[in-house]
Amino acid sequence: QFPFGRRLPCDIYWHGVSFHDNDIFSGQVNKFPGMTEMVRKITLSRAVRTMQDLFPLEYNFYPRSWILPEEFPLFVAEVRMMKDSDPSWKPTFIVKPDGGCQGDGIYLIKDPSDIRLTGSIQSRPAVVQEYICKPLLVDKLKFDIRLYVLLKSLEPLEIYIAKDGLSRFCTEPYQEPTLKNLHQVFMHLTNYSLNIHSGNFIHSDNVNTGSKRTFSSILCRLSSRGADVKKLWSDIISLVIKTIIALTPELKVYYQSDIPAGKPGPTCFQILGFDILLMKNLKPMLLEVNANPSMRIEHEQELSPGVFENVPSPVDEEVKVAVIRDTLRLVDPQKKKRKDVQQHIESCKNKINIRYNYFMCYRCQTLEHVSEANEELLDAGPADRREYGTTKSPEAGLPSLCLKQVFPKYAKQFNYLRLVDRVAALFIRFLGVKGTTKLGPTGFRTFVRNCKLSNSSFSMASVDILYIDITRRWNSMGIDHKESGMCLQAFVEAFFCLAQKKYKSLPLHEQVKSLIDFCEYHLAALDEKRLVCGRG
Repeated sequence: QFPFGRRLPCDIYWHGVSFHDNDIFSGQVNKFPGMTEMVRKITLSRAVRTMQDLFPLEYNFYPRSWILPEEFPLFVAEVRMMKDSDPSWKPTFIVKPDGGCQGDGIYLIKDPSDIRLTGSIQSRPAVVQEYICKPLLVDKLKFDIRLYVLLKSLEPLEIYIAKDGLSRFCTEPYQEPTLKNLHQVFMHLTNYSLNIHSGNFIHSDNVNTGSKRTFSSILCRLSSRGADVKKLWSDIISLVIKTIIALTPELKVYYQSDIPAGKPGPTCFQILGFDILLMKNLKPMLLEVNANPSMRIEHEQELSPGVFENVPSPVDEEVKVAVIRDTLRLVDPQKKKRKDVQQHIESCKNKINIRYNYFMCYRCQTLEHVSEANEELLDAGPADRREYGTTKSPEAGLPSLCLKQVFPKYAKQFNYLRLVDRVAALFIRFLGVKGTTKLGPTGFRTFVRNCKLSNSSFSMASVDILYIDITRRWNSMGIDHKESGMCLQAFVEAFFCLAQKKYKSLPLHEQVKSLIDFCEYHLAALDEKRLVCGRG
């Protein structure tokens, strides 16, 4: 630990909260710039909603959400319309403060009129979502799953999922929400930090019992009942990949702002906590994503009133130690060096073996090459020669990796969803000044002009009006006033609007894809023209 910083560079920096804990110029950092902001409830909801607009069926794993206070009138209107069309519909909603954590400030309501619209919602924005009333129960208790996901790289995108996770249980038997039980947090909210204060909370030394268990123990139980556990895992992997695809466009904008291309800087990786709820039919639903999941492997136990001690938690230890250990194994900078050396040594061995086979025919030539190969081996140094011998690699005594790569392994199945990534690449291209995250009016006009999007029915004056209208509305939502200009989310809205104008008869995702192809074609032609002129 270096509480006052460190002068000498490190291979890996492990920050406690965010990328900006310290100024880092090299190595690897365990946080991405902008991740904390991206997984806040409002930003996550907006990112997923954009994908739901494009691919509604693929993104039906996230509950219908409204952002307060700005969408309160829309929330009221849509609920009234749904009730009118189906009088038997008796919904429950859950209100979550935007920056809340550990269950702080969450409450359930049956009607929009129950929202606490006093000063708090104005000063503390929130997300209101449809409450999932029919969760899967184990021992009559509601539970959620905390899965650990390693985002190893943003460009190229590389994602790993831990093979085991935690199941966090409520501490009162579940009943569907009614006006009488809405306020019973130990029945409805799975947050460990809330339930640990319940008198029914059970600390267990067994990973299969208690109020916190391994996810694998739940899967074993489901499998014994005949559930299709393989499909469940497949659905969870799909949910994780799709969620990260929704987050990456804006993460790339933050990344280029803090680590501009072409300048020295660190690379990043990050462990994320995905909170997932299983419905009765085993469909996984995303609750939230945590940028700083707890990695504690102990809990406090009260010995006597006011006297506490830290007690090991076998469940946490089994899951979390493996996640951190294997994250470090995957990002270990020495691993590539060892791999390169091993390949070099294998090459030398192959040279020796191949040439020895032809020894009788080319004796003089072979002796010369064997000598060269041995010289290469000597140049590798004593540490590397040990690997050439019988010494095992540093990982030989470690368990197999608990982290499973899911992307790019399954990239072919999901790459079609990465449309907003391509829109973000256009946005970043026209930002102009390195280190900014907002597009000015000149940059937007240049984008339209270079992509040949203006014409007789869409003049540059119309372009300016579109820019002003959308930018003003997004800025009125209180989104990052540090910089003036058009944020990525506003640019995406403007891009969708342009796509709908140009390709009227197609579904939205095809409209957007067609416009991206159109823009990329004209920009490639422009780049080629500039290259030719440069050579001239």
